[in-house]
Amino acid sequence: MKLINIGEILWDVIGGEEHLGGALLNLSVHSLRLGHEVSLVSAVGADQRGDRVLEAMSALGLSIDWIQRSDEWPTGIVTVTVADDGQPEFEIHRPAAYDSMTFDRAAFERLAALNPDWVCFGTLLSMFPRGRNVLFETMDALPRARRFYDVNLRPKSFTSELVLELLGRATVVKLNQDEVRSLDVMFSGSTRTLEEFCRNRAAQFGWEAACVTRGELGCAILARDQYVEVPGYDVQVADTVGAGDAFSAAFLHGLDAGWSVGEIGDFANRLGALVASRPGGAAPWSLDQMQALSRSG
Repeated sequence: MKLINIGEILWDVIGGEEHLGGALLNLSVHSLRLGHEVSLVSAVGADQRGDRVLEAMSALGLSIDWIQRSDEWPTGIVTVTVADDGQPEFEIHRPAAYDSMTFDRAAFERLAALNPDWVCFGTLLSMFPRGRNVLFETMDALPRARRFYDVNLRPKSFTSELVLELLGRATVVKLNQDEVRSLDVMFSGSTRTLEEFCRNRAAQFGWEAACVTRGELGCAILARDQYVEVPGYDVQVADTVGAGDAFSAAFLHGLDAGWSVGEIGDFANRLGALVASRPGGAAPWSLDQMQALSRSG
């Protein structure tokens, strides 16, 4: 499949070490490893961190054709503090270069010529007007592409109004259990089960599929009117940075291929768990290593 991923590129600063990251960068890396054609749309600063981003992307096999250079703001960074349970807390430093993106009509025509199967996005980029405009105009230029929204809420980086608009523009939505609770608060809901949440919101917004990640418990997926809860895998967690993005890549891989809902969830759980067992969001992995994982419990 062909993906256009629009969003942030940044460096995750974890324990004083810098790891290349950003949700859409991570999604791009893992999707490329799964054999898909990826165009990542973002921006980095005209600085040393920006130079290192482009070098790292090229080394990973990712195209840099759609990466702008910004003289206005620096390459994005996020300070990540990892708790004892491996769960990260993020301090996002903004404005950053990815907030400076601007496209002209010719650029949108070039994007449209790629004829992608999916446009993938999160919430973070759209908090600033320029990024939001690039995302929405790309969607308008690609009416036939399906739209994957990873809700991915970060402190001080979303509003209820923005999330509602993005949910309404999505074809497929992925979120975690904490974000389910956040959305219930936003929309004054009180869903009792994940299945009820998925079915109610899919009906409200017209989604094709919805997925809720549940950490070591696995995931819950609603697709083709079938709801399945798929158990997770045992790993020693290094950090969970990027694990959800790896999950997303595997989830889209199976969904686009028409796999059964259970097969999609199992494959995505395996990749998410494997990446959580390694530091950084773009950690290397192999299909053999995925297959070697053992079931939780």
